[in-house]
Amino acid sequence: MTRQSPISQLRLMAIPRLASGGRWRVEAMRSLSEACLLWFTKGQGRITISGVTRGYTAHNAIFIPPGVMHGFEAGTQVFGTAVFFGRDCDVTLPKVPLHLRIREVHAQQEVNILLDSILREMDSDTPAHDRATRHYLGLLGVWLERQSKKEDSAAPRQTATRRLVARYTALLERDFRSGMGVADFAAALGVTPTHLTRCCNAACGRPASALLQDRRIFEARKLLSETRMPVGRIAESLGFNSPAYFTRAFQHLTGKSPTAFRRTL
Repeated sequence: MTRQSPISQLRLMAIPRLASGGRWRVEAMRSLSEACLLWFTKGQGRITISGVTRGYTAHNAIFIPPGVMHGFEAGTQVFGTAVFFGRDCDVTLPKVPLHLRIREVHAQQEVNILLDSILREMDSDTPAHDRATRHYLGLLGVWLERQSKKEDSAAPRQTATRRLVARYTALLERDFRSGMGVADFAAALGVTPTHLTRCCNAACGRPASALLQDRRIFEARKLLSETRMPVGRIAESLGFNSPAYFTRAFQHLTGKSPTAFRRTL
């Protein structure tokens, strides 16, 4: 069950529940308007952040700032906690994505205690529980900062390929509704479409076109499931040339037409 705090719309959620309503909700490329921490305690999979794909396993902490495009596998054996900090969170948090492989047992216990404490205070009606929640959240920010400074933080080396793909995903996140194609994005980045696709394949095993289409179709599924907007208007809002082209693209990626997808919800 999702628990919401009156401070900053802070939410803690079990990772398996993130995929309720369809694994596309976590696996497709998207960004959030708030910071997010994923703390995995069991299982393994792959996660793509800013166009770079890496494996994760138990005792991995992954921090994703607002507006950073990402998606991750959430199989049935994956467990852990997701922390959503809220749009107006005033706690000091990292400015860049982090993928921390926490090997020290003490550090693993420390974050588990912090998350349990935050959840306990959020569920409490005792005096000053909001203030206690904020202080524990601040300690979680300190924990992230200290772990990120350690030599074994496992941050991927920023190669020219990864820098280009990160720039592409940031631009894609900003303009995926514009109707721009891969050639347009490549031109904006000062490279050829072939080079951009080669770099995306090297960074995450997917071409640039797949990242673009995945992002647009995720947004389409979100609009279909959470609004009553007509299919034609959804197609127009996402930059598709026509409702028919949108329907073909949606069905190719999901196996269902937009109308059929909406009926299954």
